[in-house]
Amino acid sequence: MALPDLTDGFHLVVDALKLNGLDTIYGVAGIPITDLARLAQAEGIRYFGFRHEQSAGHAASIAGYLTQKPGVCLTVSGPGFLNGLVALANATTNCFPMILISGSSDRAIVDLQQGDYEEIDQLNAAKPFAKAAFRVNNPEDIGVGVARAIRAAVSGRPGGVYLDLTAKVLGSTIDVETARHSLIKVVDPAPSQPPSPQSVRRALDLLKTAKRPLIILGKGAAYAQADQDIRTFIETTGIPFLPMSMAKGILPDTHPLSAAAARSFAIGQADVVMLIGARLNWLLSHGKSPLWSESTQYVQIDISAAEMDSNRPIAAPVVGDIKSSMAAFLESLEPNAIQPSYEWLEGITQKKQKNIEKMAVRLNADPNPMNFSSALRAIRDVLSNRPDVYVVNEGANTLDFARNIIDMSEPRRRLDTGTWGIMGIGMGYAIAASAESGQPVVAIEGDSAFGFDGMELETICRYHLPVVTVVFNNGGIYRGDPEGSPPSPTGLLATARYDKIIEAFGGRGYHVSDTASLSRSLYEALESGEPTLINCVIDPTAGTESGHIQGLNPKSGLTK
Repeated sequence: MALPDLTDGFHLVVDALKLNGLDTIYGVAGIPITDLARLAQAEGIRYFGFRHEQSAGHAASIAGYLTQKPGVCLTVSGPGFLNGLVALANATTNCFPMILISGSSDRAIVDLQQGDYEEIDQLNAAKPFAKAAFRVNNPEDIGVGVARAIRAAVSGRPGGVYLDLTAKVLGSTIDVETARHSLIKVVDPAPSQPPSPQSVRRALDLLKTAKRPLIILGKGAAYAQADQDIRTFIETTGIPFLPMSMAKGILPDTHPLSAAAARSFAIGQADVVMLIGARLNWLLSHGKSPLWSESTQYVQIDISAAEMDSNRPIAAPVVGDIKSSMAAFLESLEPNAIQPSYEWLEGITQKKQKNIEKMAVRLNADPNPMNFSSALRAIRDVLSNRPDVYVVNEGANTLDFARNIIDMSEPRRRLDTGTWGIMGIGMGYAIAASAESGQPVVAIEGDSAFGFDGMELETICRYHLPVVTVVFNNGGIYRGDPEGSPPSPTGLLATARYDKIIEAFGGRGYHVSDTASLSRSLYEALESGEPTLINCVIDPTAGTESGHIQGLNPKSGLTK
C-alpha cells in the first residue's frame, strides 16, 4: 500500500497566505521561523528582512493601512516576539490591520515552565495589546488560524492580531489531501456595515440647524478610501473641514474650505462638529474646554458603537463603516439644506489669512544656522511639485512643525506617529510605503527619533528602495546642549554625521547646513531614486521641549 504524499506546517502557512492574497512579509529570520521565511520567498511571496522586529512590525502595520489588507510581520520566539509586540500594540491603537506571526516554544514545556529556548507564554502576553490572538497547535488548524487572523484584522474596527505558531506545529507533517481541504479562502473579510437610515436623518437634521458647522477628518476617513464621497459632501454642503495629520490630502491642504490654518478658532467657535473617522482623544483635547465650547454638539461616524460618548455626548451617532455612511449621507442630502453662515465662513477665511501671513514671515526668513521653519520651507518647496512622494514624519518639533508646513494634495501620502505619538516608526513606514506603492518616500526625522531605527538604512540600501531620509540634526531630543557642557538627559552628539552611516551601506549621503544646499540635495536625491540620507544641521537652540505638547510633560513641584 502506497504511503500518502505529505506536506508540513511550513508549507501550509505559505499556502494559506497565498490563497488569501497576502503577498508580502516583513520580518526578522531566526529560530524557529527561518525556513518559513525562505519557503515563502521561494514560493513567490515578497520578503523584506529587517534589522529589528519593531521596525518590521511598523512596516507591516502601515502596509495594512495603505492596502486595507493585513500587513504580515514574521518574528522569532521570545525576545523577537516582544520586539514585535510594540508595533502590534501601536497597530491596534491606530486601527491598522496587521498580523504578527511568531514562532514559539513547545507548549508542554512552556506550560510546565521547564525552561525551553526563549520560553514565553506569548499568546497571553499579546492578548492585552491585540484585537485578537490565536495559537495553532495542530497542522490541520493552520488554515483556520490564518483565516481567523485575517478576518479579525480587517473587519469592523481594524487592528493588530497575533498568530502563535509553535515550532512543533511548523515541523509537523500531514497528508496533502487533508492539508488541501483544511485551507480556507476568506470571503468578504470586511463586510460593509451601512448605518441605519434614521441615524443619517438625525445627523442631517442637526447639521441643518448649524450656523457654524465643522467637519473633522481623521485617519479612519483616509483608511476608508471614500475620498470622492467625502469631498463631494464637503463641497456640496460648504462645511469647512479640519484634517487630522494623517487625513491630510483627502482634500488638498490648499482647498478653500480647509480650516487647518485656523484650527483653534474653528474648533472653539463651531456649534456642530461632524467627526468622520476621528476620535475625541488627546489629539483633540478630549473635546473639552478651554479649546472646545461646552455647547458644541457632535455628529460622529464610527464603525464601533462603543466609541460614542467616550468624551463628550454625541447628539447624532452614526454607526457604520465610513464608505457606506458617506454614500448614505449623499443619498439623503437635500439641495441647499445645510448652509453655514456667511459670517462663519468669512471669519475662518480671515483667521486663516492672518495666520498664513504670520507663518510666512517665519518661513521666508533664512537664518544661519537653519531652524525648523526655514529647513521645512525648503523641503516643502521641493515636494510641492512631487505629489507622488510619500512623506513619513516623526520627532517632537520635527513632527509638529512639518505637520503645519508640508502641504499634502493626495490622500494617504502623509504617514506619521499617529495616536500614541510613538517614535521609531520612521524607517519601517518608509520601507513599507515604498514597497507597497513603488513610489519615492521622504522620511523627515528628528535626530532622536531616527536613533530608534537608524540601522534600517541598511535594509533600505539592501532592497535599493527610493527612500530619502532627512535627519533634522540639532543635537538633542528637543534642542542641543550648550557648548562645553556635560551631556544632559536630552542631549545628543552635536557633531554626528548621520550621512556617513548610509554611505557605509552604499547609499548617498549629504551634509547640509543651509537651505539652498538642502533644496539641491533633496531634488537630486529624488531624481536619482537612490537610497539617500541628508544630514540637515539646524540651530541647536531651536525647538521647545515636547514640541507643541510640552504641557503633557509635568514639571517637578520640588524647589531648592
